[in-house]
Amino acid sequence: MVARIYRPAKTAMQSGKAKTQRWVLDYEPEVAKSVEPLMGYTSSSDMKQQIRLYFETSEEAVAYAKRHGIPHRVEKARERKVRGSAYSDNFKFNRSAPWTH
Repeated sequence: MVARIYRPAKTAMQSGKAKTQRWVLDYEPEVAKSVEPLMGYTSSSDMKQQIRLYFETSEEAVAYAKRHGIPHRVEKARERKVRGSAYSDNFKFNRSAPWTH
């Protein structure tokens, strides 16, 4: 079972950087999830999917995985691209498209 080490991206509902600074160690699923026919619940017999470990740095996560003999892969953290814009840009005289309601 391979573990994935990554830094999570912010959700669409977040405006700040909460819960995006720490590194996460998750296990890849070994067994596919199945749907229970009577009630329609989705379940899996793979209990390692429930484990999620948090670390301050990727080096700590890699050291933990090596110390416990867990095969792992590290996903490179992508930096957030912030595109600056001001409210006044909506009313500029030289806009490329006309402003409408």
